[in-house]
Amino acid sequence: MYGMITRFASGKIRRIVLFGMILSVLGFSVLGAISYRYLLQIEDALALAEVVDDLSSEILEIRRYEKNYLLYALEEDYLETLRYCDKALSIIERIEPREGGLIGADLKGRVTLAQLRDDLRRYKELFTSIGTQPGSNNDENDPLGVELRDQGKDLVDVVRQFVLYQRERILDIVGTLKHQLALAIGAFTGVAIFFSWLVGRRIFGALGIIEHSTRQIVQGNFKPLPLPDTSDETRGVVEAFNHMIEELERRQNQLLQEKKLASLGVLTSGIAHQLNNPLNNISTSCQILQEDLEAALPVDPALTRQMLDNIYQEVSRSRDIVKGLLEFARETEFCLKPVPLHAVVQRAVTLVSSEVPSGVRILTEIPDHIKLPLDSQRFQEVLLNLMINAIHAISPPGVISLSARSDPGSGEAVLQVTDTGAGISPEHLGRIFDPFFTLKDTGTGLGLSVVFGIIKKHGGTISVESQVGEGTTFTLHLPLGGNTSGAS
Repeated sequence: MYGMITRFASGKIRRIVLFGMILSVLGFSVLGAISYRYLLQIEDALALAEVVDDLSSEILEIRRYEKNYLLYALEEDYLETLRYCDKALSIIERIEPREGGLIGADLKGRVTLAQLRDDLRRYKELFTSIGTQPGSNNDENDPLGVELRDQGKDLVDVVRQFVLYQRERILDIVGTLKHQLALAIGAFTGVAIFFSWLVGRRIFGALGIIEHSTRQIVQGNFKPLPLPDTSDETRGVVEAFNHMIEELERRQNQLLQEKKLASLGVLTSGIAHQLNNPLNNISTSCQILQEDLEAALPVDPALTRQMLDNIYQEVSRSRDIVKGLLEFARETEFCLKPVPLHAVVQRAVTLVSSEVPSGVRILTEIPDHIKLPLDSQRFQEVLLNLMINAIHAISPPGVISLSARSDPGSGEAVLQVTDTGAGISPEHLGRIFDPFFTLKDTGTGLGLSVVFGIIKKHGGTISVESQVGEGTTFTLHLPLGGNTSGAS
């Protein structure tokens, strides 16, 4: 039995709801049938009570005419008494529980009804015998008169008992109906509460899991939900939600890569300029060596070594520039590793330095000891976006400063990117992290939205403060992990 209930409770929600609806319909049908049955009984009892009331009236009329006859010996009183006796007997015949009798006279009422019928017949016979003996009705001590009056009193007592019984019977039926209705309502309420709890627990449990996971998604965590050990709609909802999470993560990575390519487009001209300088130096060194060889001049080993060293240094410099660009452009899986923060910041500054106009300086104050669990490539994208936005916001002269400090007490590192640009108005400040929101004539409006997502994925937060005409400061709070010691 317990196993059956367990299997039922773990079944599909729609099956449980359908079963509950069928059970409710059946329950209300049974309750309606029971109520209708008792209402029919009440109706029959009321009809019978009305007839019994008529019988009681007839008995009282019999006693009234009996008294008049015994006092005045009028023939019309005699005849009225007999007529009312016949009417009373006719009423008893109508309500006797025999074939053709009125429904409602149950087994308990048969004894009283039969006694009333027999007493009424004896009363009629006794009254008839008194009427056939002239003068006997004027004597109060006449045995027949005394017996007739006693018999009449018994008739009144019996009919009162019958009337009282019918009233009690109606009250019993009503009481039984109330009791059964109370039990049925209690049972249906219990079943309804059970089904509500069963369905609600499943639905609200799934909603709770989805709500928790939605909050994780807002924080940049795209971890799939664990599938419940059921085969109902809840599992289907969780599977669909997991599919949505995978699609969101795929699209976010795609968006990040598209934004990265857009940043590469911005950096390309500057990178070309950065590569042009070492290439010119290499070309100059090669020309000097080539001219010495063509002029058949004696080879100066020191000068030759110096030229070759210059060529090697410029090749290494070019290789580092190309390597940084390739690392930035390459699409990789999100992976947190402890890395020195100053190294990531320096690579980002190197990449963006070609875009810095004359009169704008980039200052860094990053302690060497701060190590953070970072995805270097994606965090470099954060720094590039913030610095490029700062460059666009500054009209030379101006300063972009990057500073960091660690706070072991809170377990966080705080990185601030500050510029002395035009600033952001208060009405726009709350929307700058919204996708596709931009204050520039060009651009997609996705840069800061991507930054927000990457920081959330690192388990950190980002906030902004700005004053129009004074500049903007972005503050990043990032978890230290277990790789930082000391404080700045």
